[in-house]
Amino acid sequence: MQGGLNPELGIEFYEELFRWIKRNYPQIWLHALSPEEILHIAEVSRLRVRDVLKRLIDAGLQSIPGGGAEILVDRVREKISPRKCTADEWLGVMYEAHQLGLKTTATMMFGHIETYEDRVQHMLLIRELQDITGGFTSFIPWTFQPRNTKLAENMDNLKERSTGFDYLKTLAISRLMIDNIPTIQVSWVTQGLKIAQIGLKFGADDFGSLLIEENVVSAAGTKHLVTLDQMLKAIKDAGFEPKKRLN
Repeated sequence: MQGGLNPELGIEFYEELFRWIKRNYPQIWLHALSPEEILHIAEVSRLRVRDVLKRLIDAGLQSIPGGGAEILVDRVREKISPRKCTADEWLGVMYEAHQLGLKTTATMMFGHIETYEDRVQHMLLIRELQDITGGFTSFIPWTFQPRNTKLAENMDNLKERSTGFDYLKTLAISRLMIDNIPTIQVSWVTQGLKIAQIGLKFGADDFGSLLIEENVVSAAGTKHLVTLDQMLKAIKDAGFEPKKRLN
């Protein structure tokens, strides 16, 4: 569960929301709030990141999604997401979360202005933090979705950068480089069901989950819908046995 950065919502709003969810739907695993959102709540509420995390854990938070990582190179971040946190800040939130016992995922959004060296640097930073904390459960690389974005207007080589081949190649490299994270997850949300299925042969061993609502990738013109039956069939047809994660 993720949302925007609302300057009028402090930590009390999220504490109340999480407690309501866990009280009324205790079976739900509360995987919520990216590092960017955690940092924003800390700023609005004038609290340290560690204190924000402690209070949210007390309210029911169980794990954190790895959104907002983009490319963990500040030279790139200053161009594609100048108002977002720095690479060190993103990694810092994850370090604090892991120290408090929270498990998290990590992502990489590629296929825009970054170089191959930047992708490698991103993976190395994730790998190095995992060596220290062991808190990442999954790495999820996915491609930049260009439609309706200002960034795409000045990218002549965009079609060559965001191909299915480049995605599968990056997926395989991720599995080789980040062998200390338990799972590599395909992104059917950005790639569609067929490429995600092939991804299981390129190092991925997690098909992700169903989505109730998604407003980021869809705003960029990419809309892939997958049912549970379709997901199970895709896994079986690729020669694997589907198993449900506990969280």
